[in-house]
Amino acid sequence: MRQYKLGSPMDPETTLSPVVRGSNADRIRAHIKQAIELGARPLIDASDFPAAKDSGPYLAPQVLVDVDHDMEVMWEETFGPVVGIMKVDGDDRAVELMNDSPYGLTASVWTKDAAAAMAIGERLETGTVFMNRCDYLDPALAWVGVKNSGRGCTLSAVGFEQLTRPKSFHLRLNT
Repeated sequence: MRQYKLGSPMDPETTLSPVVRGSNADRIRAHIKQAIELGARPLIDASDFPAAKDSGPYLAPQVLVDVDHDMEVMWEETFGPVVGIMKVDGDDRAVELMNDSPYGLTASVWTKDAAAAMAIGERLETGTVFMNRCDYLDPALAWVGVKNSGRGCTLSAVGFEQLTRPKSFHLRLNT
């Protein structure tokens, strides 16, 4: 994350833009603050990102360790440049915790084994599963959420289907 350059989206050197609104950034900051107050340890020093502010949409990224599932950052849709890393006792527990959320837009599985990512991904209650990333939308793939995430489907040919109005004709010729 230290390689990211936070700045204006108009600057070609920028690799991390501001979040959509200051109020969204404030919510993200609140998730980070709550996690730290409950014992999470931040790994990124916000001063490494001079464009980051204490208010407004410019927000330094953060990696949190020593998190647990009681922290909002672990089950709420934070929608910001923050990730909590939590040790678990195996894939079954990881799937259980990942599914223990009212949301299901995306999940990210970090592994060297694509078959394991697919097997875990099949068990996750999400519309999208990433392997070793969570920063890219492929326009050829459907973007869909489940549970209280997302509305309908966007991207891909499937996303365009909801914009059409099909009509069926059932004709019987009387001879």
